[in-house]
Amino acid sequence: MFSAKVYTDRRAKLREMLDSGLVLFPGNSDVPFNYPANIYPFRQDSSFLYFFGLDNADLFGVVDLDNETDYIYGNDVSMDDIIWMGQQPTIADQANQAGVGKTAPLAELKSLIRAAKKEGRRIHFLPPYRCEISIMMAGLLEIPFNEVQKNVSVDLIKSVISLRMKKDELEIREIENMIDVAYLMHTAGMKMAKAGVIEREIAGTIEGIALANAGPVSFPVILSINGQTLHNHYHGNTLTEGRMLVMDAGCESSEHHYASDITRTVPVGGKFSQRQKEIYEIVLNANLTAIAAVKPGVLFKELHLLAATEISKGLIKLGLMKGDPKEAVDKGAYTLFFPHGLGHPMGLDVHDLEGLGENYIGYDEEVTRSKEFGLAFLRFGRRLQEGFVMTIEPGIYFIPELIDSWKSENKLAEFIDYAKVETYKDFGGIRVEDDVLVTSTGNRVLGKPIPKTVAEIESMMKM
Repeated sequence: MFSAKVYTDRRAKLREMLDSGLVLFPGNSDVPFNYPANIYPFRQDSSFLYFFGLDNADLFGVVDLDNETDYIYGNDVSMDDIIWMGQQPTIADQANQAGVGKTAPLAELKSLIRAAKKEGRRIHFLPPYRCEISIMMAGLLEIPFNEVQKNVSVDLIKSVISLRMKKDELEIREIENMIDVAYLMHTAGMKMAKAGVIEREIAGTIEGIALANAGPVSFPVILSINGQTLHNHYHGNTLTEGRMLVMDAGCESSEHHYASDITRTVPVGGKFSQRQKEIYEIVLNANLTAIAAVKPGVLFKELHLLAATEISKGLIKLGLMKGDPKEAVDKGAYTLFFPHGLGHPMGLDVHDLEGLGENYIGYDEEVTRSKEFGLAFLRFGRRLQEGFVMTIEPGIYFIPELIDSWKSENKLAEFIDYAKVETYKDFGGIRVEDDVLVTSTGNRVLGKPIPKTVAEIESMMKM
């Protein structure tokens, strides 16, 4: 945990943003893997962590806006618990670490909420994303299960997003520490990417590096020679010469749970072919160009379109696309090759705050979400502010099924040379991703630099 003052200050800022009522922050519970005593590794709710910092199961935080009182509800361990887990800190001791002076057993929480409702006070809570939390909230609020989501507080959602999106120095340091571990993960993967190796050997190694140096992976490792599948979690292929290996992986701190999210794409065997190098350098240029344009006040949607324009220029130069690059972007022709968004916020969640609703996080009254193919997948479009941490992750993918679909319709044929594209259907995909902080004057790529130029990658893979 950080110091108690960090959490009391965060709750004080939240109080300034909301008028009255109770704010409920349920912590997470243990989740069975295949029977009750065999559980998944525990992961605390990120908003509970942000405002209370406590990393144990079955806790509940309450912020009383009217009485300026905070509570931690939870049950002290029994002798049976001690036998299996050892002595645990009391609820009062835990609450003290978070700067909270009021505690009570979980069973007493319902009476607090019932009294507040009777007084006509508003009950604020965030959208539950776990079924057991939704069931608990239905019971506490005494409403039907299917009405829980209808009663979430949009004011609280917007307030939490406003606070959590802007990272302070403590948070930035935690993210950078996790990127430094990602450096170890990705460079190990590069060195292992040789013909005859099975993908799971690399995926298992880099997950082990995360656990040994920091904590769990921040999301299931994406690692595949079939990089044209954007989120490919299958790790059963054998690496062969001539293929590109996409490695999208990060870790999170076991202490504070801030995340990293890095993607590198490397040639199996350690040497780029001319065709691989040509496509790779288009993606790298889009990555570098978009990063250079990151600064406060810039629309992230414009950065996405900037990266799309650079990709279109590069593919036109290679003869895979044709025509005017700006018009190709305006018409969406680039989405055949780059069908996802440029990036997303990250922090306590690797897709930070996504559970509160992408449109609340990434869009506002100024920027609304597109309904067009490809651009609709842009998770974040609004203006950047100092303190935001964003991923910048352009890519080029040759998805045979998508190519066949567009070709059968002769879709946007004025911008696409389908005959040449056919010769790339065995290529796979390339993505290059970094984690970037918006500073007061521009940007800073966070963490220890991970090899990403052709020369740097080839040099690392020789080791």
